[in-house]
Amino acid sequence: MAHVEETYDIVVIGAGHAGCEASLAAARMGLNTICFTVSMDSVAMMPCNPNIGGSSKGHLVRELDALGGQMGINIDHTFIQSKMLNSSKGPAVHSLRAQADKSAYSLRMRKTMQDTDNLTLRQAEVTELIIEDNKVCGVKTLSGATYHCKAIVICTGTYLRARCLYGDVIEHTGPNGLKAANYLTQSLIDNNVELNRFKTGTPARIDSNSIDYSKMEIQLGDNPVVPFSFSTDPKDVQIEQVPCYLTYTNERTHEIIRANLDRSPMYSGVIEGTGPRYCPSIEDKVVRFADKNRHQLFVEPEGLNTNEMYIGGMSSSMPEDVQYEMYRTVPGLENCKIVRNAYAIEYDCIKATQLKASLEFKNISGLFAAGQFNGSSGYEEAAAQGIVAGINAALKVLNKEPMILDRSNSYIGVLIDDLVTKETKEPYRMMTSRAEYRLLLRQDNADIRLSKIGYEVGLLSKERYEHVVEKERLIEEEVARVKEINIGAKKEVQDLLESYGSIPLSNGIKLVDLIRRPELDYDKLAPIDKDRPVLSDEVREEVNIYIKYEGYLSRQAKQVAQFKKLESKLIPDEINYDDVSSLRIEARQKLSSLRPANIGQASRISGVSPADISVLLVYLESYYRDR
Repeated sequence: MAHVEETYDIVVIGAGHAGCEASLAAARMGLNTICFTVSMDSVAMMPCNPNIGGSSKGHLVRELDALGGQMGINIDHTFIQSKMLNSSKGPAVHSLRAQADKSAYSLRMRKTMQDTDNLTLRQAEVTELIIEDNKVCGVKTLSGATYHCKAIVICTGTYLRARCLYGDVIEHTGPNGLKAANYLTQSLIDNNVELNRFKTGTPARIDSNSIDYSKMEIQLGDNPVVPFSFSTDPKDVQIEQVPCYLTYTNERTHEIIRANLDRSPMYSGVIEGTGPRYCPSIEDKVVRFADKNRHQLFVEPEGLNTNEMYIGGMSSSMPEDVQYEMYRTVPGLENCKIVRNAYAIEYDCIKATQLKASLEFKNISGLFAAGQFNGSSGYEEAAAQGIVAGINAALKVLNKEPMILDRSNSYIGVLIDDLVTKETKEPYRMMTSRAEYRLLLRQDNADIRLSKIGYEVGLLSKERYEHVVEKERLIEEEVARVKEINIGAKKEVQDLLESYGSIPLSNGIKLVDLIRRPELDYDKLAPIDKDRPVLSDEVREEVNIYIKYEGYLSRQAKQVAQFKKLESKLIPDEINYDDVSSLRIEARQKLSSLRPANIGQASRISGVSPADISVLLVYLESYYRDR
């Protein structure tokens, strides 16, 4: 029997958020790329929360955009509400979050994929990897078609051997009832890929017409709106926004849940997979936080052309009748109608420690992985890994060195380093606390940190890169200018200080020292800075942050320099850790298994102590000396 046979440079398996970014990156770098999806309706789908960004996740989207990714641009065109989170705190934790029109987001991304040169989007299920001599050669699909290629990026999300559960109902489907991918797992096992079984979940969707919003707290968007993409004109995102709402569970809700725990597949033993610690189901919350008499619930619209409302904070795998009972105890949901039941989903993923920092498998040349397939959770984490895997797959085909992001230059680097270095026992979620240098890795300066890399790999235009270079020049010049300005104790100065509750001057002072006062900032002092140049909002923001936090920034820069020293001490691939005397047995086992690329990475492996690192450094000195 004859079968289709085609040849591409790169095959991407999956068209979720990771697959889209991987495909677009590879294609835009000039590689002939095909992206497979089990359903055209699942391209960039949001099967869970209807938003992009959030605490630390907003950082990832900004970094992705700075590298030349699509997620930031796509949400800027399809959001229905936007908020800057943590704005009352320091700039390191400011994070943008936007409610999406889920349908519009998916459709726009699909259209972008289909309109991109060198990119083919194809509905088909990949069932087999063709690997010869530990090197990828292609894939086969369910129909028997063969697609030859030089690199593969696996971005299967939550579809591998997926099953959805609520109560005693078990459906062998992917999210939203879409087809699961049931065959690829065996091919991975046959190629000695180690797998995990994880689970996640989603809340019910409620008919908006059945909700009493008068019993809830309204949550409005920001004015003005800050765009996600550095390429988006802020004027283009000042739109009329839809409201969201806040409500709470109560003791009655919790009583119903506790009384029915034995009917939850999570607690009955039906669910095998490990769930996310930082996004627990409502059953988990009630059990783990028994002292709390209520939990926040966010009621969020899923789009402009649907009445479905997402009940954030109340994911569940309870039976259908219990779901009705517990949701109807919540203020505003007393008469609610469920459009889609809440459910848990189990799926296969890999142990990400099998990957290099480039997201290529250590033992299979040309095979890359990204997204929830790597044991992470979240659209943003997936997309961030997707662009890295796509770029590196393209660089592999072009016989170029991989692009490696590290913990000192990006949240994406932190995310990937955590995944490939630490043994993730549950779905991984990005948080600001995971980044040691988070004052340097702010969302506002992502373009300054990463645009050069995006430009060098070929994803960022020359014009956009030159804009960033010019922005950086203006910031440096303005900071230098402000540091030289003396302010006298004139009446207009004293009046301005008094208006902000700031201590008046007894003699002259540098303008920079006034800016550093907690109650003042660069913009507030504009009236007494007569020679100030006209600068954009983004430049003024950077100037203010740099001046206010200069001491802390300098300190973190020194810490980064120390970090770089350890990262530059490379560990040869061929090293035999059994030859390193004085290494503890646990350290020897962990190092042999994970094969870190450098001393810095070795030091972050659980079970490897500072004493082990000292022993390893001494060994490496003699190793290199003898070569």
